Amino acid sequence: MTERIQIPALASEGYRTIVKLDGYVGRNVEEPLGDLIKLRASQINGCTYCVDMHSVDLQGRGFPLRKVFAVSAWRESPWFDQRERTALELTEAVTLIHEDGVPDELYERALAEFGEEGLANLLLAIATINVWNRVAIPTRMQPPSL
Repeated sequence: MTERIQIPALASEGYRTIVKLDGYVGRNVEEPLGDLIKLRASQINGCTYCVDMHSVDLQGRGFPLRKVFAVSAWRESPWFDQRERTALELTEAVTLIHEDGVPDELYERALAEFGEEGLANLLLAIATINVWNRVAIPTRMQPPSL
């Protein structure tokens, strides 16, 4: 598959704006939660570039490899704590927002778990990775070679 247009070169101001938002999110959502969110949304969206990037990032931070593999099956996995489960469930609901929206019960649990500011930053993190996926997939961004 051949990469298509190079958005950073063609729409540099817009691209830099996404990078700036991503930096904000990186400073305001704790790790490894931020990368778990990025990985799960990217799996749902089918973004090879981002799945690769965030799997490698998690592994590089010493996150257990078996837990990285289990992100796609987090509901059945014993390795995710309640905070991670809430973030992953919210990530799925926001990423697949066209299906059922974000149920009130989930929103209230996320609010209780993260507080207002934390939830606001979590929602920005989920929105940001969905933007990245929507840039990477149509332009066919390719991960580095193995």
